[in-house]
Amino acid sequence: MPKRFRTAMMITTLGGLTALTAAGTAFGASPAPAANGPASQRPGFLSAPDLPVRPGAPWTAGRITAGAAPDVELDLCLGRALGDGSRSWYRDFRTDLDTSARQIAVRTPSVAAAKGRYARVDQDIRSCARRIERADPEVEATLRDYGRLDVEEGAHVYGLHTETSSGASDIRLISVGRDGTRVTVVDWRQMGDFADAPVKAFRKTTVTAVDRLR
Repeated sequence: MPKRFRTAMMITTLGGLTALTAAGTAFGASPAPAANGPASQRPGFLSAPDLPVRPGAPWTAGRITAGAAPDVELDLCLGRALGDGSRSWYRDFRTDLDTSARQIAVRTPSVAAAKGRYARVDQDIRSCARRIERADPEVEATLRDYGRLDVEEGAHVYGLHTETSSGASDIRLISVGRDGTRVTVVDWRQMGDFADAPVKAFRKTTVTAVDRLR
């Protein structure tokens, strides 16, 4: 059974489905790449077929882009650890329906730095439901812990459900994983609740994302 974290909290109006995160729900447009080191240093990324299947709506993958992902600094779950875009790349994925996803990967200068980054992201995800509710009293947020994955140096999967006082309901799956000096986050979003989350398929996606980092 997944662990559940409940808090009576709030959320910032960042522009995604219900306002669930800063980057908005529909990931997609990719700005011009930022200078962030040679492509040879870039971690490997997921491709569209690696994402959980969305019946009737195939995934489209954006380009892999260096630097901070759009509006990630506003994201109450990820912005504090990933917002500066240092040594990082991202790739957005979208469908023609309400489902979108993003992968962010960071290449740190040392294993110790990667361990620290992983721990910081993991802690920020665990605490983001409280920060969401504090930011907006009209939003109720619930976090579920779907556990660790045994891949490379490890990964962890979470689910976040947000619901506004007007009834808008969004579900988000987030994972963080590490391989050596590289850390990745996979972020999947859709309108709905925990019953709509493809947890088993997303766990497989996370394993693939971590395996691709090398």
